[in-house]
Amino acid sequence: MDVHADDRDDGDRYRAPALDKGLDILELLAEQKGGLTRAEITKLLGRNASEIYRMLERLVARQYVVRSAGGDRYSLSLKLYALAHRHPPMERLISEALPLMQRFAAQAEQSIHLAVYDRGNLLLIAQVDGPGTWGIAVRLGSRVGLVDTGSGRTMLAFQTPEQRAQMLAEHTAVKGEVTIDHDALEAACAHIRAAGFSQKDSQQIFGVTDLTFPLLGSSGQAIAALTCPFLKRIDEYVAPTLEETTAMLRDTVQALSMFRESNHDDEPAAHPAS
Repeated sequence: MDVHADDRDDGDRYRAPALDKGLDILELLAEQKGGLTRAEITKLLGRNASEIYRMLERLVARQYVVRSAGGDRYSLSLKLYALAHRHPPMERLISEALPLMQRFAAQAEQSIHLAVYDRGNLLLIAQVDGPGTWGIAVRLGSRVGLVDTGSGRTMLAFQTPEQRAQMLAEHTAVKGEVTIDHDALEAACAHIRAAGFSQKDSQQIFGVTDLTFPLLGSSGQAIAALTCPFLKRIDEYVAPTLEETTAMLRDTVQALSMFRESNHDDEPAAHPAS
């Protein structure tokens, strides 16, 4: 009996030509920084122009592929990246982060939340309230703005220019979002990169100072953002200052990074995939 022949028969038996075409396109575009025209994709894959056209239209409709502003080039969106965040490794990140977040909340007497990029904005995946009577809590599972929050700008700041452009292309405004022009946003991202973190007055709630540090992957790009919406006490109670809280948050991110590096070689999600 020819085992290899049987293997080939099984491979032929379970072929899914349409799926193969779609995967071929995704794998090809994953290797291209500037995207490809439909003619280039057709030539490189050696397929019929009409079938490539139909498949590209479906991939664009399902938001796995984006078309350039001129409509002549195709590149990967970040949808695969968003899907990766729903995979079990993200659960591992949450389980590793929560004990450190709880320690921070107890020491700083402030709340803290962890957010990741998801389909054009940020998704809050972990939240710990401060121990005091007052605090700011963002509801678990909430989607927060990409361009007008400390979390969003920090995620944008620690990406390659190509990935940042893709994220902004996928972005849709959330309710009440404060607009910002492209040059101002780029300047804000450059400032955050230089400082290593974001400290800014909240553009959603008066009296709150958002402190955000990126959780960086091995490539140096942010895979998550850890944020403390800092509230300053004005009564006689002596709580940690803004500067002390910033140092505690920096230590928390460093401890989480060290813990992950010492326990895992892989990452919950690395940019970009969708």
